[in-house]
Amino acid sequence: MTASIPAPPALRAGAAVTRDWVRALRITHLLLEAPDATLPRLVQAAARTHGEAPALIGSDETLSYAALAARSNRYARWALAEGLAPGDVVALLMPNRPDYVAIWLGLTQVGCVVALLNTHLASDALVHCIVAARARHVIVAAPLADRALAVKAHLPEPTRWWLHGAGEPSLPRLDLAIAPLPGDALAAGERRPPAARDPALLIYTSGTTGLPKATNITHARVLEWSGWFAGMMDAGPDDRLYDCLPLYHGVGGVVGVGSMLVAGGAAIIREDFSAGRFWTDVADSGATIIQYIGELCRYLLHSAAAAGETTHRVRLACGNGLRADVWEPFQHRFHIPRILEFYAATEGCMSLTNCEGKPGSIGRVPQFLAHRFPVALVRCDPSTGEPLRDQAGHYLRAAPDEPGEALAEIGSTGDSTGTRFDGYTDPEATNAKLLRDVFAAGDRWFRTGDLMRRDAAGYYYFVDRLGDTFRWRGENVSTTEVATVLQSVPGVIDAAVYGVAVPGTEGNAGMAALVVDQSFSLAHLRTHLASHLPPYARPLFVRLCAALDTTGTFRLRKADLALEGYASSPDPVWFDDRTADIFVPCDAALLAAIESGKTRL
Repeated sequence: MTASIPAPPALRAGAAVTRDWVRALRITHLLLEAPDATLPRLVQAAARTHGEAPALIGSDETLSYAALAARSNRYARWALAEGLAPGDVVALLMPNRPDYVAIWLGLTQVGCVVALLNTHLASDALVHCIVAARARHVIVAAPLADRALAVKAHLPEPTRWWLHGAGEPSLPRLDLAIAPLPGDALAAGERRPPAARDPALLIYTSGTTGLPKATNITHARVLEWSGWFAGMMDAGPDDRLYDCLPLYHGVGGVVGVGSMLVAGGAAIIREDFSAGRFWTDVADSGATIIQYIGELCRYLLHSAAAAGETTHRVRLACGNGLRADVWEPFQHRFHIPRILEFYAATEGCMSLTNCEGKPGSIGRVPQFLAHRFPVALVRCDPSTGEPLRDQAGHYLRAAPDEPGEALAEIGSTGDSTGTRFDGYTDPEATNAKLLRDVFAAGDRWFRTGDLMRRDAAGYYYFVDRLGDTFRWRGENVSTTEVATVLQSVPGVIDAAVYGVAVPGTEGNAGMAALVVDQSFSLAHLRTHLASHLPPYARPLFVRLCAALDTTGTFRLRKADLALEGYASSPDPVWFDDRTADIFVPCDAALLAAIESGKTRL
């Protein structure tokens, strides 16, 4: 790095951090206490205040606040004309664009619920998500029309499909249907304002293992996320937030968009993330805030220098999943004045915010709010993932710096939105997330499924997902920890770590799937692993892949890799022969030796 590049700023002082928390609490309280407290109603009011100021800036279309309100009113009137009743579900399958937001704002304005479908879904998974939502109508963007035709016959009647944009002639055009409808505010006879606790959206879990679950997101939750992050980011009308994360997830679709609409700023919506054009686009669009997930930052850090990467107007990067080893190099190279890292579950009940900018931490709950947002880490059985109890039947709290599953206490019906758990459309899945009588009779806690540790100062750190941690040679192995070491090896572009069963052995042996470039060396990999990891944590099997499959939010799909294991991989697999101190090809002879126990692990 050159001497002209500024060093990352020190941790923010206590007074500034307190102002962040108080501001976020105040804005959220004001929004939730307002009459008819919903984001669609707020957008209608903002149209009168901000008028022609940009609200949503797309690659091909910009909607001002007035235009967004008018467009959403047309979609609301379409729903009324189609006879959609409050609570009826409309599924939306569309890439990122301003109209995406206008659609769900309009439909939820008259009490409908919009299921935000992952645009990567197809076949049985797409059918599952539509059926799980009990959708009466499905809106599909023209570029994805082939998905509609492929699954249409497998859906129960009367599910009606609507095309958005020119394309498949067998489907009615929604964009043409709304064009003649008035865009002015709904008349008294048309209004069906939903209550704050009514459902607004269905947002699906990523489905890294198993089929996605549809999470109920109420109007109150949408406002809470929007107001909270508007406050934490100190957002205002001059801010423009660059949003290339999927709009079908909570971070990109609600936090990014909603926080700007609450603040009177603008969301710059891009269809997807491109490392090659990211900084040029950020600089040219005048973005003052960028959204990230951790893998996005790592991709950028490993990319070649790009125009705009240090000449932008960005004052803040806000997101989650930024690892400690990426944090400071990312902030340093790209001249990011401040990073706001957070942790939140789509289902609600638990959130953490790192206002101080402490590298690697996912946040904390300040002492003055601990009673309002109770969080606990409990010890788990590493082989089953189930929490451990003492002789009295109560759960065991993890000690400082000891990993434990993060739990959030669920409040009673009248408690704040932040401590509510609204569950999934599947009651069985909802019940599986609940723990009762954890520390006292009658209490209820939400299971995050995430292992975390908490230091003496109260900062939380992500360790791994329950189920990703595996046990080998009597020791617990964190896939996240091993992947971090692998990704620091020269030539390694991407890494997925998981455990695989080996006949005749207890637990699961470590295996890594790597994407590498020409500078990669197995010999160097072995040396690096030996110097950075204990023997039990070093992967015994290494699979070299052309690419790793991910979800829309860059989460690795490791379930299929684990099922293929070391014996059924379509890619080359290498075995760490610790008697010869070398990686050797996992050929048929070696596989037979491993399976028979002749080659000892």
